[in-house]
Amino acid sequence: MAQHSTNPYGHVPRLRPDVRTTRTSLRLPEDLAIDAWRSVGEEIFAVSESSVWWLGDWLVFGERKYPDRYKRAMRQTSLDYQTLRNYAWVARRFPPDRRRATLSLQHHIEVAALPPADQDHWLGFAERLRWSRDVLRRQMRASAAPDADAGPGAPLRLTFRPDQVSRWSAAATGTGVDLAEWITTVLDAAARDAAFRTTPTIPPRRRSA
Repeated sequence: MAQHSTNPYGHVPRLRPDVRTTRTSLRLPEDLAIDAWRSVGEEIFAVSESSVWWLGDWLVFGERKYPDRYKRAMRQTSLDYQTLRNYAWVARRFPPDRRRATLSLQHHIEVAALPPADQDHWLGFAERLRWSRDVLRRQMRASAAPDADAGPGAPLRLTFRPDQVSRWSAAATGTGVDLAEWITTVLDAAARDAAFRTTPTIPPRRRSA
């Protein structure tokens, strides 16, 4: 099923007039063409993806507007309290203009505890590379996990801030080399400089009287 845009500022379409819905059913006309059938599926997907953000924003509004009656009102909805608290937490962490329409709320949950710059870093990768929630989680864990088996000659795993990587990439581009080659060149130069500065000087021999 093709994904439908769920931009929080965009329009989420309503189902066709000839499609009947109840709380527990969807009734489609028998003469529904396949293109129309596919469009209905996209619209259902859009509503489903958007509804969790709507619930989060609804809860944040209730916390702010009715702090003395908020919990009681939530209990009266008969919805799962902990799940809704998670929705509200993510909605607070991501104002509407920072939410990625092509990614699910679950993607945002994975990075919600990070600083905003790191959130954008990982969501940007997930968006460009079309990572699922599970792939995003694995990539984040791999980046954070130390390599206990690393020894001489083993790949060195380091974690850098997104702003550092951006600066280094711009510098590498300016010199006409890729980022890995630029980093290696700079580190080699720094190592040579450090070795030169720490090499002990040998005092000249005194001449015999």
